[in-house]
Amino acid sequence: MDRPSQIIECEGFVLRRWRAQRDFDQAFTLIEESREHLSPWMPWVARHDEQSTRDFLARAEEKWAGGEVFTYAVVKDGTPVGMCQAYRWGDPSGWRLGYWLHPAAAGQGIATRATAALVAEMFALPHVAYLEITHDLANTASGAVPRRLGFTEVRREPAPPPAPPSGRGIDVVWRLDRPAPPAP
Repeated sequence: MDRPSQIIECEGFVLRRWRAQRDFDQAFTLIEESREHLSPWMPWVARHDEQSTRDFLARAEEKWAGGEVFTYAVVKDGTPVGMCQAYRWGDPSGWRLGYWLHPAAAGQGIATRATAALVAEMFALPHVAYLEITHDLANTASGAVPRRLGFTEVRREPAPPPAPPSGRGIDVVWRLDRPAPPAP
């Protein structure tokens, strides 16, 4: 099965595959320092502790090996400042992308550039026909990323439970189809 690169170079930072054996301390610290920033949108952060970080990293390894989820640390100057991932969702030719940043890294274009790099990497795989990004309707910062990258809003749907504390419980779904090959 085709997989994206384990390291993706970006302008000013790198996307690097998370590794369970070496990345616990950095992953735990990143999530811990981002709790308040993430808690309005990501209900899982309320249960964050050392064991949940270990479980997350173990699942990331397992799902990468199975070709189901490709999870990256967004690393700037040697320190993780966020995460992004591509994961299978429904139709095998479509994948969903997700991203979040440490609050100190927000507002610098990092989420947009990281997502753009992941988009290019995923479209390099022959079996990927389209990509989607989903976010809560109230999360306008997350919604700016697909808009900047040329995704099209395709629908709004009820969010799966649990709804984020600051959210509206409505997910906005954006889609980007694989670019057509250049004309000969």
